[in-house]
Amino acid sequence: MKIILVNERGATRSFNFGGLSKALLGLCLLGLPVGAFLLGTNLSVVETDLFDARTAKAWERALRKQQEEIGAADRAAREQLVALTVKLAELQARLTRLDALGERLTAAANLDEGEFQFGTPPALGGPEDSQIAGASELPYQSPGFLDVIDDLSQQIDDRQMQLEMLESLMANLKLEDEQFIAGRPITRGWMSSRYGYRTDPFTGRRTWHKGVDFAGKMGSDVVSVAAGVVTWADERHGYGQLVEINHGNGYSTRYGHNSALKVGLGDVVRKGQVIAQMGSSGRSTGPHVHFEIFKNNRAVDPASYIRRTGR
Repeated sequence: MKIILVNERGATRSFNFGGLSKALLGLCLLGLPVGAFLLGTNLSVVETDLFDARTAKAWERALRKQQEEIGAADRAAREQLVALTVKLAELQARLTRLDALGERLTAAANLDEGEFQFGTPPALGGPEDSQIAGASELPYQSPGFLDVIDDLSQQIDDRQMQLEMLESLMANLKLEDEQFIAGRPITRGWMSSRYGYRTDPFTGRRTWHKGVDFAGKMGSDVVSVAAGVVTWADERHGYGQLVEINHGNGYSTRYGHNSALKVGLGDVVRKGQVIAQMGSSGRSTGPHVHFEIFKNNRAVDPASYIRRTGR
């Protein structure tokens, strides 16, 4: 084997190699690519100034921290979702109870059908505002979870407003019913004298009787025929122990000849409340209650009010 070398001046020089020299030169030439390959495989683990082991560990710690933060945020979001789901269920249950209560109160109050409709959404409306630029071009978007909760809250507020109005209406109806004069002023007994002319039990002459008498057992209960305020609770000439009650709207009632009084001046009494005990005080021939009704300061026949059964 002969090798010719040429230098920079153009001079040449040749070398002759024998069999052993050829083998050694082949091994050297073969080792160059193998060494380069082995050197290339170790380049990835060679440390540099830009990336070393400490940098790799710092990146690993930062990555783990970010993963932990993502996990915590995911758990918090799931917990909030569960809480919102529970809140939504509570609002729906509350709305259902309000609807049921409203329908029951509406039926109990005998209101016109359709005046309070708790089973349907509240009526809404209004003209479209065409002055808003692009309002008609806005795409439809389905309501989100929070929007559903807000909608339920608004429905509950609407139901509560209706219930407050219904409560006020029922309170007024109840007050009117309490003030409505009806029934007898006793719990036990019988009517012993009617309204109008009669024979006076003391003089025997024909006289005007401006009330009705209910006879009964001494000490039995005398009750108010309507709610009102006591304007007299004391002795009065001819009446004996008298209770007088003002019921408003120009109406008042009197209960005379009692043996004992259970109310005092200025007391607020309910319909059916015991106000006295039957007796024979004053101008009386026996235990009874003398009952009078006044309308605009004029005595009227109690018979039509006694026959009433209430509103």
